[in-house]
Amino acid sequence: MYGFEILPRGPDPDPGLIARAAKLPVSNISDCMSRSSGSDWRIRPMHAGGGFAGCALTVKTRPGDNLMLHKALDIGRPGDVIVVDAGGDLSNALLGELMAAYADSRGLAGIVIDGAVRDSASLKLRSFPVYAAGITHRGPYKDGPGVIGCPVSIGGMTVMPGDIIVGDDDGVLAIPAGCAAMILTRAEAVYRSEAEQSADIQAGTWRRDWVDTALEASGVPLVVA
Repeated sequence: MYGFEILPRGPDPDPGLIARAAKLPVSNISDCMSRSSGSDWRIRPMHAGGGFAGCALTVKTRPGDNLMLHKALDIGRPGDVIVVDAGGDLSNALLGELMAAYADSRGLAGIVIDGAVRDSASLKLRSFPVYAAGITHRGPYKDGPGVIGCPVSIGGMTVMPGDIIVGDDDGVLAIPAGCAAMILTRAEAVYRSEAEQSADIQAGTWRRDWVDTALEASGVPLVVA
């Protein structure tokens, strides 16, 4: 039937890259992706908090319908992140407490929905990562259509099947599988640099001369108070 499709799964990213991504703040990775990637502010954590990383299993569904999300939960592999493009519609919740518990029991790494969830009080008590654009008590339809394994858009961010999805309390980011090694190497360097700067702050030796240098380069006259 038109609009219903489960596409073949491609190669998964290197588990070692996923493990490296899980150790980094999303902000450090974002800084190494031109600070223009990632989902927008609407896609936020609905769980108790904490980071995650995993392989994207994508779902494109009719707004307000979670039939294909249910199928993705059944076929997802341990470590997968179910990424659902529901068009950003908040009229109907696509996921609640029972589905989150089921996903957790199957070893999935998390769920990201450009749409709404419900049972928010229960989700906030769980450590299983759930990100969504909003909350509503209205339940979903279960008619379809939908596609599993296609490119999707989540909060303005394109996600391809097999991308590495990372999230923490700041939001969610998709790392393209083909350049993940390069991006993570750069992000690890940023992480080490920030650790050194934190130590300098504690020691009172954090250099701030770059601020005046940047102002002078912009032609701003410096006034000493």
